[in-house]
Amino acid sequence: MTPSPPVTPSPPAASRRPLLLILLLFAAPLAFAFWLYYGSTWRPTLRTNHGELIEPVVELPALTLPLATGDRASPRLLTGKWSLVVIGAGDTGPTDAGCGADCREALVYARQTWLSLGKLVPRVQRVLLAGPACCDLGYLQREHNGLAVVQAGGPDAGPLLHAFPPPFARTIFIVDPLGNLMMRYDVHQDPKGLREDLQKLLELSHIG
Repeated sequence: MTPSPPVTPSPPAASRRPLLLILLLFAAPLAFAFWLYYGSTWRPTLRTNHGELIEPVVELPALTLPLATGDRASPRLLTGKWSLVVIGAGDTGPTDAGCGADCREALVYARQTWLSLGKLVPRVQRVLLAGPACCDLGYLQREHNGLAVVQAGGPDAGPLLHAFPPPFARTIFIVDPLGNLMMRYDVHQDPKGLREDLQKLLELSHIG
């Protein structure tokens, strides 16, 4: 009679614990990520490394102001495209004198950023909300062709201007295509920062 092969004893439970622990360490993060994405309502919010997010976003009122050309601005001027907005006023508020050195510096940054966007240029516009003593229209037409200049120096501009948080000097505001004020940028920061932030927004957004 052929002898039965020897039975190999099962490893003790203690010897299987390291293996189970290793499997758990690898599987737990994957299971948590799967649950977080498919089983919860949480989603990561957009964060950038340069501009300052305005939270919560501010829905801007419709425009009821004239353009520097004398025409009436469309009430929806700040919708439909991404807008780089410069306010022609100083640090103390929207009633300061018009576009001085700080304002002009911000306009140059806005223009250079806009030009650097390449094929994305048609999705972005530049807007100057001009103060009461603004502006040298000859300079603006010569140096900033295509800039929309809104005369925002009168009392009718109050609701719109007060929606923008000060300070205004050396600042570019980003308004999304739905007319929401959502970011501000100090032009004394890294000059590439505004372009990088704006490119991220344009790449992630399907509007405007």
